[in-house]
Amino acid sequence: MQEPGILFKIRATGRKLNELVQDPPAVPLLYHDGPLLSGQISVNLIWYGNFKPAQRDIVSDYFNSLYITPKSTQSPSVSLWWKKVEKYYNLPYSSEKPTSLVLKSGRQILDNKYSLGKSLNNKKIVRLASRGEQSNAINVVLTSADVTVDGFCSGRCGTHGSSYSASKKTKFAYIWVGNSEIQCPGQCAWPFHQTIYGPQGSPLVAPNNDVGIDGMVINLASLLAGTATNPFGNGYYQGPAGGSLEVSSACTGIYGKGAYPGYPGNLLVDSSTRANYNANGANRRKYLLPALFDHSTSTCCTLV
Repeated sequence: MQEPGILFKIRATGRKLNELVQDPPAVPLLYHDGPLLSGQISVNLIWYGNFKPAQRDIVSDYFNSLYITPKSTQSPSVSLWWKKVEKYYNLPYSSEKPTSLVLKSGRQILDNKYSLGKSLNNKKIVRLASRGEQSNAINVVLTSADVTVDGFCSGRCGTHGSSYSASKKTKFAYIWVGNSEIQCPGQCAWPFHQTIYGPQGSPLVAPNNDVGIDGMVINLASLLAGTATNPFGNGYYQGPAGGSLEVSSACTGIYGKGAYPGYPGNLLVDSSTRANYNANGANRRKYLLPALFDHSTSTCCTLV
């Protein structure tokens, strides 16, 4: 049964690996006259299933890295990547004044008892998302490797969308990402696992030594960029509504310069672990983040 007071709406899909490298659209992502997120937005993490504390720290540190000062970390950084997303907030759109977005850490909710079972559909994902704040929020549902979700692996690695809270009379944005380590690492954790599509190159070493979680960060970053620029399905995108290319999904499979099918591009290499990455983060973390579509040049922009 649907959560009382919540109207379920799916707005977009996450990273797909049917094509290892997505050619960017020939024209810029178009603005469709809808509102963007504005002001201070709480990011609430809903952990569903079995996650180790170290795994939660990897994801939490990614969010803590979004606004870290340049003096606090080496370049290229996660915060530099996020500034490329924020550029969309400085573009003139509609008749409204440019808005601003500041993400802040919200609640962390643990559900390691699988309260809705180990097999979830879209309505259950929204029920989980509604456990976070229902106004001025992005509620992020993360499902562990032993949880199945409708469409997971067969067509998507995660989703983002919005729901309407009747009690609050407002919308909140949500994201769902699954841990693909067991179910489909060749689809949703590439390039840290050998792909099941196309050229069969050697997988990269995951920067945090966790193929499933490092793959989740890639998908989470892509969906966070999509949520910021197209939160309610009428922001920036190219193509038909619901099956559209967004600021990150327009650049699928590209992480560094020179990327081509089966090759993620020229990346940085950690001298001690030999792990590949393109962004430095909080607590000396290293991450691999997806390329973003540059509205001004209609090209996919990478950090390295």
